[in-house]
Amino acid sequence: MKSIPIYKAQTPMVSFFRLGSMSLSKSQLMNALINDRHHTFFHRNCPGSTKSRYLMDGVAEIAWYCPAGKPSDFFTDCTAFCNLHGDSLKNVKQREILTEKSSVIVVLVETLEKGQESSKIISMLYKSPKPLIILIADNGCRAVEMKPANYKVGLKERSQSDVSEELKEIIRAILSGPHTTFQLEIMANDFRVTADEDAEDCRNGKSAAIKLVQLIEGKDVSKIKATFLPCQGQPWFEWCKIKKESHNLKGHIEKERSMKIQQLMELRQKQSDLSNSSLMKSFTESLVRLPPKDREYFLKWTQILIDELSTDDLSSVLQEYDKTWSEVLELKKKHDKSAELNDKQAQLNQLSKKLQSATFGLEHIFREMGQIYEAHKFLKNLSPGQQAEWTKYPELAADLMIKGHPMELMDGDAGHVPLIWVSSLIQEVIKKLGDQRVFVLSVLGVQSSGKSTMLNVMFGLQFAVSAGRCTKGVYMQLVKLSDEIQKDYKFDYILVVDTEGLRALELAGNATIHHDNELATFVVGLGNMTLINIFGENPAEMQDVLQIVVQAFMRMKKVKLSPSCVFVHQNVTDITATEKNMDGKRHLQEILDNMAKLAAKEEGCDVECFSDVIAFDVQKDVKYFAQLWEGSPPMAPPNPGYSESVQELKTIILSKAKPSDGILLSHLNTKIQDLWNALMNENFVFSFKNTQEIAVYRKLEVQYGNWTWTLRSEMLNIENQLYPKIEKGQLDKAELSYLSKEIKETYKAVTDSIGAYFDNDKDKEMLVQWKGRFENKIREFHEELLRGVKRKLDDVIRQNKARKKLDKKKTEFENKLFQKSKELAVGLKSLAEDEHKVKAQFNTVWIQFATELNPDAKPVEDINLQDDELDVLLGLGLEPGLINESQKSNAYKNLSETGDYSGYITKKKSICCSKVGQQSQECKIEPVRKNDNSSFFQKIKGALLFFQKESTTQKNMDESKLNRVQHEEQETIRLFIQEVNKSCLEIIKTKPVSTRGYSITYLQELAKTIKNRVTEFESERKFTFKKEFIVDLSLYVFDRAASWLLDSHKIFKQNNDVITYLESKKTEYYNIFRGFCRGSSSVVVFGEMMSEKLKVSAIEAVCNKTAVDIAGEMMCNFPAFNGNRLNLEKHVLTALAKKEDFNSFITYIRNPRRQVEAFIKEEVSKYMFIRQKTKAQTILRKNVENFNKIISHALFKATEKLQKRKGDIKDWLEEFSSVLEPNLTLDTINCQNFRDINNFDFLKEEIEKGLKIITEEMKSLPLNKVNECRQKPEQILIDQLCNCCWERCPFCAAVCTNTLKDHSPEKHSVPFHRPSGVKGWHVRGKVDLVVDFCTTSVASDRSFYPEHDSEQSVPYKQYPTAGERYASWSITADASMLAYWKWFVCHFQEEVEKYYDLKFQGRGEIPQEWKHLSKEEAIGSLSEMC
Repeated sequence: MKSIPIYKAQTPMVSFFRLGSMSLSKSQLMNALINDRHHTFFHRNCPGSTKSRYLMDGVAEIAWYCPAGKPSDFFTDCTAFCNLHGDSLKNVKQREILTEKSSVIVVLVETLEKGQESSKIISMLYKSPKPLIILIADNGCRAVEMKPANYKVGLKERSQSDVSEELKEIIRAILSGPHTTFQLEIMANDFRVTADEDAEDCRNGKSAAIKLVQLIEGKDVSKIKATFLPCQGQPWFEWCKIKKESHNLKGHIEKERSMKIQQLMELRQKQSDLSNSSLMKSFTESLVRLPPKDREYFLKWTQILIDELSTDDLSSVLQEYDKTWSEVLELKKKHDKSAELNDKQAQLNQLSKKLQSATFGLEHIFREMGQIYEAHKFLKNLSPGQQAEWTKYPELAADLMIKGHPMELMDGDAGHVPLIWVSSLIQEVIKKLGDQRVFVLSVLGVQSSGKSTMLNVMFGLQFAVSAGRCTKGVYMQLVKLSDEIQKDYKFDYILVVDTEGLRALELAGNATIHHDNELATFVVGLGNMTLINIFGENPAEMQDVLQIVVQAFMRMKKVKLSPSCVFVHQNVTDITATEKNMDGKRHLQEILDNMAKLAAKEEGCDVECFSDVIAFDVQKDVKYFAQLWEGSPPMAPPNPGYSESVQELKTIILSKAKPSDGILLSHLNTKIQDLWNALMNENFVFSFKNTQEIAVYRKLEVQYGNWTWTLRSEMLNIENQLYPKIEKGQLDKAELSYLSKEIKETYKAVTDSIGAYFDNDKDKEMLVQWKGRFENKIREFHEELLRGVKRKLDDVIRQNKARKKLDKKKTEFENKLFQKSKELAVGLKSLAEDEHKVKAQFNTVWIQFATELNPDAKPVEDINLQDDELDVLLGLGLEPGLINESQKSNAYKNLSETGDYSGYITKKKSICCSKVGQQSQECKIEPVRKNDNSSFFQKIKGALLFFQKESTTQKNMDESKLNRVQHEEQETIRLFIQEVNKSCLEIIKTKPVSTRGYSITYLQELAKTIKNRVTEFESERKFTFKKEFIVDLSLYVFDRAASWLLDSHKIFKQNNDVITYLESKKTEYYNIFRGFCRGSSSVVVFGEMMSEKLKVSAIEAVCNKTAVDIAGEMMCNFPAFNGNRLNLEKHVLTALAKKEDFNSFITYIRNPRRQVEAFIKEEVSKYMFIRQKTKAQTILRKNVENFNKIISHALFKATEKLQKRKGDIKDWLEEFSSVLEPNLTLDTINCQNFRDINNFDFLKEEIEKGLKIITEEMKSLPLNKVNECRQKPEQILIDQLCNCCWERCPFCAAVCTNTLKDHSPEKHSVPFHRPSGVKGWHVRGKVDLVVDFCTTSVASDRSFYPEHDSEQSVPYKQYPTAGERYASWSITADASMLAYWKWFVCHFQEEVEKYYDLKFQGRGEIPQEWKHLSKEEAIGSLSEMC
């Protein structure tokens, strides 16, 4: 048996001519000969036919009758039937050509009477050697043989079926003897025939295709791919195998992973070396060289010629396969288990491989292009300024994809998605079309169920169709929406994804299940809608497919993807039977519900029915299809009902797609990557990482930062306006309603901005899931801001109330000071010109003033915390030597960041002995985590990875090593220190230090708390702390509390120390004294007083405003601060690497927030004093000018008002102060000493003089003055940027990078984790640090014990099942790891080992390739964080 294209087949041809006009239809008669159930040739009685026949006259149509090899066949051989439409008397050229080419000629005439125009033609045909059959309309006789192979048949009053049967017999008889044959291909050689293929663009394409195919002509087709397309052969299969293995590592994970990477590099290098085949060079050169139209012909001819080339070989292989398979079946029936059966089965396997190798088409050439590109791209084989040939491949493929060519998405032979190639291909499509929206329609079903045919009919596509496993892998094809309907949809294209069938016969057992699950999950995840194609009515087959499909949808639900689906039930016998269809739908619903329950158990979900998994309406989402063929091929006609069903389904699809936004091509690109990377791991749900969703969320985090900063900066301005008024006793209440009213306008603008962002952003369909949560977060942030500012202002009010006693004396003091200064000055006018003498005289009498004013006053003494700390610790019975040594060394200051606490503890005797005795026992092979279970320490349980002990070496271990503190205990101690510090600070902050002063009892209370907590801790442990630990912990806590105590005591002193208050007034009253000495009037003295008070208030206001403005400038324009939390993290890590300071790294690892705060402080300092000093000074000067304008305006307004209406100095001052508000608040001035002032213009001039001097002084203010005021840029930025999540990974302690502090239900996550050894994890019972990353651990086959007393280990792949602190983290199994931490481990290897007193050795040995990483590469790798 041989397969050849029909145009090459040599067959007999029976041509039909009509001579003259007649009422009978020749075409209708021919149809009865070929297929009596189908209008093969269009005729006058067909629906839609007209009498004019403008299109059909002179057209010759050809159709072939193909026998099925059955007794009922009309003809035994393939026979061509040619129909010349219209009157052949008029179409002479067509008639002559067909007469020459025909094997049998059939002529229809009205009559055979002489004299008719047709008589000459019939006479000529009669004399011709060609067999002739004359059909006569006015004659009713049966068939008469006029001479051999020449017949006449009457048609009059005879049925069409009767004539048809007679004609069949005659034609069969003629063709059974000698006859000529016809070959369609030869027709093109006739000079009278013009072929479309003669067009220049077609000839160019064909010649290029012939030139290409000549390279492989004569070659064994089963070896063509191996010879000419080597990159997609063994190297690619091996690469895919190793790539999958790298997601399932065992043993020494990092070492094995490094080895896999090296193997992958070598295989890519091998592909690169093989990528210069002559076939590929010729193919790509033609694609580049040929114009678009010629290129289309080139591809079509290439496919035709390749098919011709492989047809014969494929046929012979298939025949041999069929024969061998039959022999195997015969041997199996005989239960023959001889060597012959094994030989035959081996032969069958070889034939199967040969069959796969012999399958060769255009798609394999494109696949080779992809592999060549991937190999070079993977190896980065491109010099700067160079454009190699392979770099053009994605662009060439993109051009074809845009034109409508299907492109391979998943390699069907290797079962792998070439991500590099697919990504570059889609990027090129985006470059050419723009980032268009596409609606992804995918199809799933068993093999040979008509999926590709259905898509081809529906959209006019080019997916390969034939019996058997036609589509292998996954293909995608772009379909552009027509201009008429595009306005009704939100997308521009439909991307149709066709897949190979499920339940492949080539695969068996678990391979089938795994492959099908993988395929189904991939295409369902990709699709906005998935067509589930069910073929036939076999419930068992249906059940198998539905189980796979339902599980795929279940996985999509768990990873928050929401595709829709339509079930297509093909090959249904009677689609019009409503009751039967209803029963079928009910049955389908039952199966889906049962499958949903089964899948839910496997995936660990609570699901009762299929509609819990996906929105599904069995009445609307199930479509029944008629059979494609009416009868049995090859001569079965297509079923019109099939086309109607396809059209109805297309309408359903488009109506369901109408509300959809589709997906941007760029998002689709990342989605393909995400789905496939997750499928590489065994647990898809835990491994899936929606990169696009993460990117959109990161952008949203940046916006959230902008919104919160807008609110915070406005609230800071409000605070700056109210704070001075309250502090100066001019406001005694801070109401939330007032604060809310002040910020109302800004809050509304922010909420409007939020609404606009969620409604108008291009990713709004993805953003909608977070809209409610972020609106709530902004509302909560707004409310917390209000409460926070109110707390601050209430504190100031409380402090004001606490110093009421002093305030009562102020007026009295000031009056007396004023009078004494004035009286003394009058008597010393003679000294006015000598500044030194004036000042000396004033100083002499000042002490006397102060004593007279408050004879009983005692100064509030400063506190000496160091002495008090010593007394408190001595009171606990601790040795003075220990305390002094610790205070001198300052070692306690970094207690929470100590690497090893072994020196602080003593093992309890019984425990120590039992441990030594246990060393010969072997531990379980699985990694172990150990933890505490005491009530208090539930919060701070650590977790540790333990590895297998080697008993032979442990016997010889040094006892000091046996008694060392295990990593789990180290972490527990560290967390204990942090918890004690936190609770002690909370205790001390409850003490009324700022209102009642400091007392040593506060430190005594802290010391007792610390001692009690230590005792409690020790009771739950297998060790006790030495006294050194209690000393260092106490000093550590005291040190952390010191700044708060000193600041609070300073406030108390300012509010309660009369002497301090009087000292603060000395300069002010010296100026009054000096003024009166000089004989200045009250106006001048008052003007000087006002200038001084304005200066104090203005400096404070300017500095506070400048602090907010500098913080705002940095938030907007400083790269580290103008993004989200992750952006800040990248800059912190970059700064750490550049400094190469190990201590800073340790601070970051142990206390990331402290290091981030230190980074912010350092960057603010550099910005203000080095990098952007000029800009900072400009901001300061601008604020000075603004306040100068405010003061000048207030002076003008107050003076103008007093000129219009009479008033005294008190009225003027009230008016002046009211105009200044809320920008400036002045200290209260007692006006009774200046009642004589009535010339307010002169007063205005005096103050303006002073204002000019003040302005110039303030313009020269040093920038560090800004940091001395209440608002500090660094603290503002810390409050803004550090108000985020600080949870750390339970495995490696990497800090969560979510910008929101409480981001539930979003899990904690970090783009890249780090080696566990960075935080001190080591092998149990040994000194070997761990180098494994959590992202590789969760992809490995290893297990861990979540708690120290856990008896059951948990596979890393199922880490979320180990408890809440594990489940609250999303750790994606990811083969990509940050080079940054590899560099850190290598660069600081000695320091890390010394810090922890451990070693990177044994299972923790550092992989060799890590050591080649440079600092620049490490910093560069941070750009991968997304």
